[in-house]
Amino acid sequence: MFRRDITEYPRESLRESIANAVAHRDYSPYVRGSYIQVRMFADRLEVQSPGGLFGNVTVDNLEDEHSTRNARLMRMMEDMQVVENRGSGISAMLHAMREANLEPPRFDDRRASFKVTFHNHTLMTAEAISWLNQFSHLPLNDHQRLALVYLRQHSHIDNRDYRRLNHVGMTAAGQDLRGMVQTGFVEQTGFGRWTKYILKVQEQRAEEPKTPSHEETILAHVKKHGSINNTECRDLLEIDLNKASYLLKKLAKKGILKQSGKRRWTRYRLS
Repeated sequence: MFRRDITEYPRESLRESIANAVAHRDYSPYVRGSYIQVRMFADRLEVQSPGGLFGNVTVDNLEDEHSTRNARLMRMMEDMQVVENRGSGISAMLHAMREANLEPPRFDDRRASFKVTFHNHTLMTAEAISWLNQFSHLPLNDHQRLALVYLRQHSHIDNRDYRRLNHVGMTAAGQDLRGMVQTGFVEQTGFGRWTKYILKVQEQRAEEPKTPSHEETILAHVKKHGSINNTECRDLLEIDLNKASYLLKKLAKKGILKQSGKRRWTRYRLS
């Protein structure tokens, strides 16, 4: 009965990403003139800020480690309630995306800049659930099934991706990923911190119908009608007189067809 607007991306995730970009970007003279950029595409939204991660913070430990490049600015933003609890922005982003049934944002530290990417496709669509039915006989939990759907969209998944996707610890993520490998549908590559998991199941696609060749079309016509002449061949294949003569004589030379009659009364039948 009442209008309700649902944003394509969770408002909390975008607010936190922009607030973090303002609070943690590099304001030094080396990047003067550089700006925070918000770029929107058909399938994703990116927030990129000058300066990479600061201190002991890495892409792997974003949720747990905290280091402030601009301490005074951060205190001011806390006083103005632009940010709530220091270090809670990443967790808030992840939580909001999970609540919206969207995959976790991807973080990219390029030293000179830091980028957060949000994808707008819902993981658990009706089509994805239908695809998952092929694994119904496997002893997989809900987290592992969600990871399989995630692998349909991405080339690989690692322990960090799994933790952010399902909000579980490192040990639980490792156990679940190894369990997926044991099913035979997921393959482990690399070792240690470079370990990744890839999907071995290929999408089942219907084979495209094979277009019959001219010769096959001619033979099918002869089998159905008993014989064929040059005029019928031209109409059948929509080709000119010379091409039709070439194809019919070629089949005759191969011994597949037998020519009878001459000139305008020439016909070809199966040998």
